[in-house]
Amino acid sequence: MKKIKTFFRDPYFTLFWLLFLIRAFFNGYLPLLDKTEARYGEIARLMSETGNWVTPQIDYGVFFWAKPPLSTWASAFSISIFGNHEFFVRLPYLLITLIICFFVSRYRSQKKDSYYLIGTLLLTFPEFYLHAGVVSTDTFLLLSIALTFFSFWEAMQKDAASYWGYLFFAGLGLGLLSKGPIIGILTLPPILLWIYFTKNIKIAWQKVPWLKGIALMALISLPWYFRAEERTPGFINYFIVGEHFERYFNSEWKGDRYGFPKQQPYGMSWVFLLLFLLPWSIVLIRLFVSYFKKCISNPWTLFLILWFLWTPLFFSSSTSLIHPYILPCTLPAALLISHFWSTHTSYKKIVFYSSILPLLLFVLAISGYATTLFENSTDKFILAAKIPNSKVYALDYKSYSSQYYTEGKIKIIDTLELKELLENKESFSILIENRQWDTLSKTIKKLLSIEAKHSKRGIFRPSTNH
Repeated sequence: MKKIKTFFRDPYFTLFWLLFLIRAFFNGYLPLLDKTEARYGEIARLMSETGNWVTPQIDYGVFFWAKPPLSTWASAFSISIFGNHEFFVRLPYLLITLIICFFVSRYRSQKKDSYYLIGTLLLTFPEFYLHAGVVSTDTFLLLSIALTFFSFWEAMQKDAASYWGYLFFAGLGLGLLSKGPIIGILTLPPILLWIYFTKNIKIAWQKVPWLKGIALMALISLPWYFRAEERTPGFINYFIVGEHFERYFNSEWKGDRYGFPKQQPYGMSWVFLLLFLLPWSIVLIRLFVSYFKKCISNPWTLFLILWFLWTPLFFSSSTSLIHPYILPCTLPAALLISHFWSTHTSYKKIVFYSSILPLLLFVLAISGYATTLFENSTDKFILAAKIPNSKVYALDYKSYSSQYYTEGKIKIIDTLELKELLENKESFSILIENRQWDTLSKTIKKLLSIEAKHSKRGIFRPSTNH
């Protein structure tokens, strides 16, 4: 009873659960947004519907080779149990976030600090908070990275339990299933640098079960890779060569089957790091300036610094990147800030100020004004205006959200097929992009009436006088 009272007197306990519950609310309130989130949501829905748990599909019979299936398995499993409401598609990501927040709390520098301090810090990082509910592969990659780094650190401690060494390789195996070989690129170099700088080469060789661990990593991940290649030959070449080497080195890669060129200036990873960790990125810069020598002389803080800096450093030489790539930096960032928590009383104010945005968004949501923030990024709302129980079509192009919210029933047709439907006086609804509408003949336009629209497209049905 005394511990329960202490928890409720802890302001970080209150703030943590408040932020977590707001994120849970948005997970059910927000529609799946195009392109990325609705795409992965549809891939999971298709997996659950078709029962094909080996190779993800982006449409019926169209296999998705861009990413391994760990996050898709999680969402598809949730859909199979609870249904395809947005909250349940996002539920695995929310739970992973909660697990990470609780686990990292064991690494707070002083036991007198709140158990919820580090978790609260993480939930005030925009990048981390966003991925507590975004359907993508990045949250599961973060889990794999966290397991890899923390297990290695624990394995290196005196009298460490032997299972930590195996969990280190389990993290690498899960990473291969969550996003591929990038798990090794983002974890092994900083770990090897730490071993070198701290002169722990011999200890690392003795404490980590390298041969058995590599076998465990292969046992976790390789069966799926072999099975996927067997089912859809060409997958491994596309995934390993295309999605890793071509995507990293070639921003204009033409072989991308599912995305689009992401051309960013060199070094953009540091800009993403600064923006998506605000306001704490400013705090970290000040910490590095004030305590850098002290940090690199401490094995733990050196470990965190190498972890934190390696990801943006690695992506500095790539022009094909997006902001979720810096998500792995959030964990060492929160741990570094908490390490110096007692030395700066101003941090307490910052953590509460940085909670204002989620609170404001929540107020906007319950007041009904938040809809305009995302209504143009999904077709959910305009699809609500379709003719009940009628066929749904899309002219030349269908969005991932339209696939998801019609449960895969929407079909692409061209202008000639649209004309035939109108001539046959069939009952149907059709999504048409604004730019396509402008190219249609006056005859076809007269035969259609608009039911709903947003800035990109509208939904039409045959006019009543047709």
